[in-house]
Amino acid sequence: MDRWTCGSTTPGVLVTGHVWDHDPETCRLLFEVNTLGTINGTLAALGPMRQSGRGHVINIVSLAGLGAPPGEALYGATKHGAIAFSLGTLADLRREGTKDVHISCVCPDGILTPMIADKLDDPDAAPSFSGHLMPATEVAPHVASLLDRPRPVLAVPRWRGVQVRILDAFPGLFLRLVPLFMADARRRQRRWKKRIEAGKGP
Repeated sequence: MDRWTCGSTTPGVLVTGHVWDHDPETCRLLFEVNTLGTINGTLAALGPMRQSGRGHVINIVSLAGLGAPPGEALYGATKHGAIAFSLGTLADLRREGTKDVHISCVCPDGILTPMIADKLDDPDAAPSFSGHLMPATEVAPHVASLLDRPRPVLAVPRWRGVQVRILDAFPGLFLRLVPLFMADARRRQRRWKKRIEAGKGP
C-alpha cells in the first residue's frame, strides 16, 4: 500500500447572480454537487483509511470557501460548507485518536476550466477573474506537496488566501469596498477575455 491514499473532489458547479433569482432546484443542485459530493467522497475514502490507520483525503475546494464573493454567493456558501465539513471531520479524527489520517482542503484562486471559461461576459462572475487566474497544472504541485507536509487548508497562491481572509475578518470594510472590488474585477475579466480570444492562456 502507498504511504498515502488520496481522495479528491472536483471544483463542482458554479452559478452566478443574485441568490434570490435562483430557483430551489438550482440551489439544491449546487449543494448536492459541491457540498454533498465532498461529504460523500470523503466518507467513502475514510472507511478504509481509518481501518488501516493512515491515509490522506485532499478535497479541491475553492478560494470562494474562504471569503464571500459577491455575484457568487450561492457557490461560496457550498464551498464554505465543504471546508466546514472537512475541518470538522479532521477534528473528529483527532478526537478519536486517529493521528495518521489527514484531510486537506486546497483552495485555489480562479482556474481556467470550462466552468469559468464560458463566463467571460458574465459580470456576476467577475470575482473569479479578480486575482490570479491559472491553469490546473499550476495547482497540481501544491496538491502534491501536501502528501509530504499535510495541512488542513492550503490557498493557492498563498497571498490570495491571506488577502481573502483579511477581508473576511472585516466584513464592514469589505462591504464598503464591494463597488471598487467589482469594478476592478470586471476590468480584469475583460482583459482576460481579450487575452483568451487572442489564444493566450494564463
